Amino acid sequence: MISINNLTVAYGSYTLLDNINFHISETDKIGLVGKNGAGKSTIMKLICGWQSPTSGSVDKPNHITIGYLPQIMEHHRGRTVMEEAMTAFEALKNVEIEIDDITKELAERTDYESEEYLKLIERLNELNDHLQVSSSEPLEVQALRTLMGLGFKDEDLDRPTETFSQGWNMRIELAKILLGQPDLLLLDEPTNHLDIESIEWLEDYLKNYRGSLLLVSHDRKFLDTVTNRTVEVMLGHINDYKVSYSKYVELRAERLAQQTAAYENQQRMIEKTEDFINKFRYKPTKSNQVQSRIKALEKLDRIEIDETDNVAMNVKFPAAQRSGDVVYKAVDMTVGYPEKVVFRNADIEIKRGEKVALIGRNGEGKTTLMRVIMRELDPISGESKVGHNVNVGYFAQNQEDVLDKNETVFGTLDRIAVGEIRTKLRDILASFLFRGEDIDKKVSVLSGGERARLGMAKLMLQSHNVLALDEPTNHMDIKSKDILKEALKSFDGTLIVVSHDRDFLDGLVDKMYEFRDGRVKEHLGSVSDFLESRKIENLNELERRIGGPSQPAVQQKAQPQQPAKPVQPAQIPQQDKTASYQQNKAASKEARKIKNRISWLEHEIERLETEMKKIEAVLQDPKEGDDIIELTRSYLEFKRDLDARTDEWAELCEDL
Repeated sequence: MISINNLTVAYGSYTLLDNINFHISETDKIGLVGKNGAGKSTIMKLICGWQSPTSGSVDKPNHITIGYLPQIMEHHRGRTVMEEAMTAFEALKNVEIEIDDITKELAERTDYESEEYLKLIERLNELNDHLQVSSSEPLEVQALRTLMGLGFKDEDLDRPTETFSQGWNMRIELAKILLGQPDLLLLDEPTNHLDIESIEWLEDYLKNYRGSLLLVSHDRKFLDTVTNRTVEVMLGHINDYKVSYSKYVELRAERLAQQTAAYENQQRMIEKTEDFINKFRYKPTKSNQVQSRIKALEKLDRIEIDETDNVAMNVKFPAAQRSGDVVYKAVDMTVGYPEKVVFRNADIEIKRGEKVALIGRNGEGKTTLMRVIMRELDPISGESKVGHNVNVGYFAQNQEDVLDKNETVFGTLDRIAVGEIRTKLRDILASFLFRGEDIDKKVSVLSGGERARLGMAKLMLQSHNVLALDEPTNHMDIKSKDILKEALKSFDGTLIVVSHDRDFLDGLVDKMYEFRDGRVKEHLGSVSDFLESRKIENLNELERRIGGPSQPAVQQKAQPQQPAKPVQPAQIPQQDKTASYQQNKAASKEARKIKNRISWLEHEIERLETEMKKIEAVLQDPKEGDDIIELTRSYLEFKRDLDARTDEWAELCEDL
């Protein structure tokens, strides 16, 4: 569908992307992974035409539709949430206009057997199918379901968009993109402003999405659930793996191990050959053998090990001084602002050494509680008490608002450091990947991940026995998040963390406080257990709002005894036979696509098995000149592709 050909992006002498090539097909769900600054967002901008390459091209069909969600965007004002979401369907008007234009042209043409005429027929069928699927249920219902899935409540729908935060406006833009049902979705870190429940809803949506997807995310579980292919961007080059993220990590490690073993074997062979040449170079009786081996070395295809970026954070929090047994306690506490009460009658107790997560939808009071703990906000009523000898280190959610944009990286730390720690500032910055000229960069030019790392480095300037972290992993790449998680697990003080990253919280926290509908509830157990219980409650709530009280059959769909089932969209009864026909036609088209894919996979499986048998025959009886290492490498590549094709074939056969 889309081909990226010999694409290079350079800024002066610095090359960000160097002659990369890959293809996006109609069924691909690709995770685009790599360190912050590797060029992932740039690739997305190149595909949607927001940026031009230094050389190379991006080839895409004329009629393809692309929905792009960047990390930073402008938000529209002057409409309510529902009105803004409904603008997503304006594209359907263009589809109807194009259908009318093609219909008129077909009526006038008489070249029924020409290629141009057949292309018009094909395009008309595509447009009609798209229109029928998009209009299979009322547009308002589609918008309502999507907005609710992304966390909006009934009372939010009539509020002007300008009364919401940047994160909530991002959700509106995401809803519009999803409702537009483009052929290709480009989502650049869509989970950064979503809470855990909304992330799970988006997972279910994207798993069943008919189009293709190119996704940048630092959420390991989100990538594993949604994607079936991983494209790694590293040091200007890409490596393409036809598997999800966790499997890619395994295959990449295996590939590097195989390359390293093959390289070392070849180096030993080269060394022995060179020793022979040097030893017998001047002996006439050995001259033919020497010349033969010299020529063999000249023709040898030298094995190279893939260049890797192994630079990583090195974080270890200073030892924590002992605090009182109770770090923080609230009794019957009500918190809010003059215009709004955020939560009521909360009882919270956090003890020394506990690692506690604050979870729940955005706007329910997690950050507000952080402000109370930091004594930036007094409760309206009830008791709020910080324990004896507690020293809190606070990491704010929006580092771009906290850090001075006009200050340099080094100056940010130097301005607040005192005493002996001033001599260690460069070492601290280096441990957070700020090296060389990086320390002289202005904060204003740093990426989101770099600002998060700089904010975390500030916490290292003095010892804290309580760390209060509000969304610390936003914008951090996966490797940096893993290192931070291990450092926090080793931290001997108390941790209070707000996060929507399930993989980050899993194994880190031992207690959770859920903020929901103005109440705070304590949960003991794993994050997974909590999510399963919440998913069932969400199912009941979603169907009640969409189905309404007059549809008891819909209400009965929620089954508490089956927590593992994903949330299914509520069924809207069809009003006439036409709508039923349209649904059947869409389902029939989808079945045809699956059958065509199965047929192609069977052909590919047969081809790969044939190639592997050829290599097996050579390996069983190798001849002089056969490159065993290269044959083995090819065999392993074929086997990896065969396994992936076979797994996909089995899944599709189950769907039919």
